[in-house]
Amino acid sequence: MLERLRARARAFANRLRRLERRELDAFLRWIERTGSLLHFSVVVFVPLLIAAVTWLSNATAAVSFLLFPPLASGTYTLFADPEGRYSTPGKFVGGMTVGALCGWLAVASVATAGDGVSATGAALGVFLTGTATWALDLEEPTAFSTALLVLVTGNAQLAYVLGIAVSSSFVAAAFVVWRDRVYEARAQYLYQTTQGDDHVLVPVGGPDAEPVARFAAALAGAHEAGKVVLFDVVSEASERRDGDPVESGDPGQADAAPLERADDAVRTAESLAADLEAAYDVPCEVVVAAGDRGSSGLVLRTARENNCDLIVAPYAESDRGGLSAFITGLFDSEIDVIAFRSSDGRSRWRRSLVAVRGAGDTARAMVDFALRIADSRRPVSVSTCIDHESHRRSAETTLADLVDAFSGPFETHVVTEPVEDYLSRVASRYDVVFIGSSTDRSTASRFVSPPTFRKLGDLESDVAIVHRGRRR
Repeated sequence: MLERLRARARAFANRLRRLERRELDAFLRWIERTGSLLHFSVVVFVPLLIAAVTWLSNATAAVSFLLFPPLASGTYTLFADPEGRYSTPGKFVGGMTVGALCGWLAVASVATAGDGVSATGAALGVFLTGTATWALDLEEPTAFSTALLVLVTGNAQLAYVLGIAVSSSFVAAAFVVWRDRVYEARAQYLYQTTQGDDHVLVPVGGPDAEPVARFAAALAGAHEAGKVVLFDVVSEASERRDGDPVESGDPGQADAAPLERADDAVRTAESLAADLEAAYDVPCEVVVAAGDRGSSGLVLRTARENNCDLIVAPYAESDRGGLSAFITGLFDSEIDVIAFRSSDGRSRWRRSLVAVRGAGDTARAMVDFALRIADSRRPVSVSTCIDHESHRRSAETTLADLVDAFSGPFETHVVTEPVEDYLSRVASRYDVVFIGSSTDRSTASRFVSPPTFRKLGDLESDVAIVHRGRRR
């Protein structure tokens, strides 16, 4: 009875841990998106900054509460659109301060009648603010609100102006730290491929093993902690490598055949590993196991045992034209996978094209991989295809959000053309084209619009199909 209760408690605790991991992974994938990060920053940092300014203002009764409405709206503008026209510290502080000064000048220049706000003073304050901010290139909406709010501060106009200058400077300083340390560095802290995908497993043994292994070594070599594991499988069938079956009457010969094949596989893999270490300055290991060469489960188990977070496998198709069962088996795992198809056996990839549908984690992974292998003097091309010109502006914004998180030269293209036609037309200009695996799409979506890689069998470039692992 007690043992059953303990077993149920352990099972329940394991279930909670799995749920916690899934929720954490879902949150990380959500906040990786630029829009989600901005929304999160708005609801977290803006209230904290306003609270800090309020706490500081409470230390002196000279500061009016009227400075908070324009300060709150301006702070929101900074964090919600850090790349926008109003989101520079100088324009933020200068615009609000100039607006307050212009309102103060208007109050000093116009005599007030009675207890009401002077209409002439309001008009003059707005006029002066518009003229001054235009001349100083400090135009921003909050400047006009600070100019008008001075009119209702009574005898505390000077304190209001100083309060605006000091509080906006405090917010601007916090914004600069957030933008430089969090927003601009979000690829380093949030995007999992920039932190991982260092240990790369490569199934070898086939005719395309060398170019695939070289591509994997170029990826791993871009990180200091990079490592390549070459993995080969020796079949357990009692056949010689030349296809002649071993005679059943000679058990010694039957035992020797698998050992000979294993020795040959190790020698071949070690020779390739030595070449990779010399060419790409990346450590390489060799693992040879007995089993079925077409078993994706064996490859995945070996990747886990060797702490590999990326698998680069030769691209393979089934008889019906889709991905082979081996590749689909690799895609149905928690490990990142690249199915690589070499067109001419090249060993360097200086020009890269990344074809994306959006700015999700697969697109970010493809951009990161492209930066790793591309020539640092050449821009990485990132493109997306649209159906209608009305989608161009949103597509340009999507590409800007995608590449802005990475440091490196980029060029972006928005094309009104079917993706397969566009890639067939331009692929010959590039050494490698990165395409998503579409495993993040629903079955119905893939049925209506088949994955891009199924239509690109004749591309005149290498093709890397990227799958992001399904974290569990």
